Amino acid sequence: MTASKNEPSSSSSSLLHVNYLIIGTGPAGGSLAAFMASYGMKGLIISRDPSSADTPRAHITNMAAMDCFRDIGIDEECYKLGTQNNTMIHTRWCNTMAGLEYGRIYSWGNDPKRKGDYELASPSKMLDLPQTLLEPLLTRYATLNGFKCRWDTELLTFEQDENGVTATLLDKLSNTTFQVRSKYLFGADGARSKVVQHVEIPMIRRPSQGFAVNLLFQADLSHLMETRKGNLHWILQPDRENPEWGLSGCMRMVKPWFEWLCILLPAPNAPREVRSNEEYIQRIRELIGDESAEVKILGVSTWVINETVAEYYSKGNVFCLGDAVHRHPPTNGLGSNTCVQDAHNLAWKVNFVEKGLAGKELLGTYSIERQPVGLDVITQANASFRNQKEIVEVLGATEVTAEARMKVQKEIYAESPEGVARRERLSKAFRAANGEVHGLGIEMNQRYVSSAVYQADQGAMPAFTRDPLQYYHPTTYPGARLPHVWLGNHIPSKYISTIDLAGKGRFTLFTGIGGHYWKKAAEELSSETGVPIKAYSIGYGQDYKDIYLDWEGIRGVEDSGCVLVRPDYFVVWRSPRWEKDSASKLKQVLKSVLSLH
Repeated sequence: MTASKNEPSSSSSSLLHVNYLIIGTGPAGGSLAAFMASYGMKGLIISRDPSSADTPRAHITNMAAMDCFRDIGIDEECYKLGTQNNTMIHTRWCNTMAGLEYGRIYSWGNDPKRKGDYELASPSKMLDLPQTLLEPLLTRYATLNGFKCRWDTELLTFEQDENGVTATLLDKLSNTTFQVRSKYLFGADGARSKVVQHVEIPMIRRPSQGFAVNLLFQADLSHLMETRKGNLHWILQPDRENPEWGLSGCMRMVKPWFEWLCILLPAPNAPREVRSNEEYIQRIRELIGDESAEVKILGVSTWVINETVAEYYSKGNVFCLGDAVHRHPPTNGLGSNTCVQDAHNLAWKVNFVEKGLAGKELLGTYSIERQPVGLDVITQANASFRNQKEIVEVLGATEVTAEARMKVQKEIYAESPEGVARRERLSKAFRAANGEVHGLGIEMNQRYVSSAVYQADQGAMPAFTRDPLQYYHPTTYPGARLPHVWLGNHIPSKYISTIDLAGKGRFTLFTGIGGHYWKKAAEELSSETGVPIKAYSIGYGQDYKDIYLDWEGIRGVEDSGCVLVRPDYFVVWRSPRWEKDSASKLKQVLKSVLSLH
């Protein structure tokens, strides 16, 4: 019987076998494929689309994500493709791009009062790297190192058993279906994830904050930018009547200073509809403040302002990551960065289990560790978005009539008690927004609590002494990120970070003077178990010199103690000093965190 033109036909070829099947080539799926490929793992990554992303939705790339890319050596390519931080100096609120400015704040580590915090937190640098440029880089790395990639290929359904997953895929070019058998299936297929739906992972859904329209366009605004340098420009026009489908907007730099994304925010309860390109161009010109500006629309898309996270990230041999399990507005710039770190956490665990270096229970720690991070991220991103609404209200843009809006505008400049109160409220809202664009803490303060870290002998987790949203609190307490410290040779030469000594698919042990026994114990344990462990001593006359004595101040152990770090840069365990039973304790810890029985 012949299939109809609209119904896909089944392929007569045999079942295709791969080790790992990744659904989605976005920042989550692409990163997972790249990290797995760096460990020598081979698999298949598919996308239902004909190519990588055609719109630069995600773009802020923070240092935590860049450290992950640094682990596999693609960070320098990221810097070449992206736009450096010196173009991201400000976030502004204005009447038009060319006109009146209501206020501005420093952003993304450019505040002179915060630059040191960022430099101390990581060897990497923050940059603006749109996913249109990041995704091809990740896919290329993965396919050059063992993964295959298929475009125009859609997941239809799948079934899993104890030994793996059988997926039915649709080749959209030939309109034929075929099946793929894999050990694991990874759902990185975005906010409308078929994988999450099919495996029936429940979602925590908070009320949506509406929708927005993204307009990707070209316009040369370089003549404006010398005094307006920044990559986010919020535009409010309370002095005029604005269409409900584009009540306010945000101009986001894509490529300085000729490619932009205009994010249109409709009025509450406005219908979700697409307008004509002519209407969009006219609205963009109004927001720029130049009716004669040459504007070329490159793409139009809409998106829902979500506050949604999965209750858990995995079920059986199916693991989900990225927007499939956490969805939120772009405030705080946490989207693709969280996707990348999901992948970095998951990849090494799958690698160790597949090589027989860990028990399968290790895979259960992926959801235990990353789901609370996703919940924090969606909560904070939406809180920041609500603060943007506060700024809009204080400036009078939500008032119904032009008369009421202008009254508020005059009040801001008035020498009156009402004027004082209005200005104080506006200043408070701007300061709150500073937490959004200097959220170093939400980016780097993750503290994992799972069987993949050993905290039984560590006492209480140290409390945060400053705002955990804005400030990073480096510590070697197990479950925290390995602190970055610059090290060097005893004869001055190029610096190297503790981050650069860690990672690479292996465990890393740091010790100091008198800790040479740890190095011998790590070598013997690695030989016995097959688990790759690299040991370094830091201090006078050791492998590396503690150049600024920063490691001495942050290591949390004595000279002869040790700090053990996982392949994803998170501290596993630390011991205050070398003792007679330390070698057996190290073995106990390693077997515990890797679920080796």
